[in-house]
Amino acid sequence: MARITDWILTLNGGVALAVVFLIPALEASAFLGFLFPGEIAVLLGGVLAFHGRLSLPAVIAAAVAGAFVGDTVGYVVGRRWGRQILRRVGRRIPFLRHRIDEHLESAQAYVRRRGGAAVFFGRFTAALRVMVPGLAGMAEIPYGQFAFYNAAGGLLWGTGFVLLGYLAGAAWRRVAADASKIGLALLVVVLLGLVVGRLLRGVRERGERLPDRLARVRSVAWVRGKFPRRSAWLARRIDVDSPWGFALSLVVVAGVTSGWIFAGLAQDVLAHEEAALSDPGVTRLVVAHRVAWATGLMKGMTWLGSSWVLIPLVVALSGYLALRRHDRWLAALLLVALVGADVCYRVAKSLVGRARPPAVLHLVGASGFSFPSGHATAATAAWGAVAVALTVGRTVRVKALAGTCAGLVAALVAFSRVYLGVHWWTDVVAGMALGGAWLCLLLVGTIVRNGRATAPVRDEREADRPLLGST
Repeated sequence: MARITDWILTLNGGVALAVVFLIPALEASAFLGFLFPGEIAVLLGGVLAFHGRLSLPAVIAAAVAGAFVGDTVGYVVGRRWGRQILRRVGRRIPFLRHRIDEHLESAQAYVRRRGGAAVFFGRFTAALRVMVPGLAGMAEIPYGQFAFYNAAGGLLWGTGFVLLGYLAGAAWRRVAADASKIGLALLVVVLLGLVVGRLLRGVRERGERLPDRLARVRSVAWVRGKFPRRSAWLARRIDVDSPWGFALSLVVVAGVTSGWIFAGLAQDVLAHEEAALSDPGVTRLVVAHRVAWATGLMKGMTWLGSSWVLIPLVVALSGYLALRRHDRWLAALLLVALVGADVCYRVAKSLVGRARPPAVLHLVGASGFSFPSGHATAATAAWGAVAVALTVGRTVRVKALAGTCAGLVAALVAFSRVYLGVHWWTDVVAGMALGGAWLCLLLVGTIVRNGRATAPVRDEREADRPLLGST
């Protein structure tokens, strides 16, 4: 691996671009990804661009094209010969030998069920990146659908890793190690998601609760016998039917994670280390690639995080909820989300006291301290609260879609502040984390309030139903 990376760093011109194209192209089509991860070659292409030996746009184009072409070849191979290849290989593996057809059907069913999402997110983990295109072909996902998500994933993946290498420069080895850890973490998340999804499907099919389903697992039963009280507490945390269960746990974890990110970035900024050291490089990169059409778009996007837009939006929606739907709690939630976010970022700004980027880079007016971004904080809290208010009583899918849209708006607002030269990248990420933590705190209060209102009814209904951990 070290010799290959050192060799790539000696290349120039068309040969270097060919390598940046070919290695991602061979990942899924020739299973090269099991031996040499494609993101390393793409990241090294960014390093060569940093040293001025390649054009940055050319490296991005080569990486994205290689990812798209390689996955397309993997799709075609999987559609025509995938089952025969995997059967032949699987029958040589002892623990798969007699159940290879069953495992193939499960894998294809998963890809059919997830469709484009499996193709898009599979691009970001090395193991899935090699396997998913072939499985998509075997599952006979329409090529148009596959090509769209393949192109979207390849564009984000290729551009992201090239820019990582460009920003890292001589420190690319550390970035590569961090990227590998993130990819492994994503793989673990996907595997956990598969396990949890299978459990939930089994629960729905049998009409039972998740804690009851888990209680039948042998290892869980052993833990339950050893630690009955703790097991019962954990069971209540994952009970999807309880107002104190899974939803509350999810919001608490999201809030704690957001608070941890904000605290970590604040520490780096105050100590002038780690993440804060990359701020000038990111700003130089963004400023160097400003174009007229993007400048106009970013000036428009930044308004979605301003008081001129958020205050009328929140006041109007709060009035509608209070007067027409008679839901004063949700109306208050919207108002408190915006006002509280404003207070949070103003207090944090005064405590950190960080200067903004040089005024010569500003494309819009800005004053005061820089950390955290007020626009990013307010947009995350306010648009997130709007998504919650508009999806009360709707399906989980609708709620997830609304939350994704709110997160996308907040991310675009945050990026616009960096593009317009009025914030560092750590300012906007910290702002989103602070806004997310504040919103999660409000949602915890809402869930607890609703849980108290429904607790008597639930207690009567489930008085005779044992929780995981009961003896």
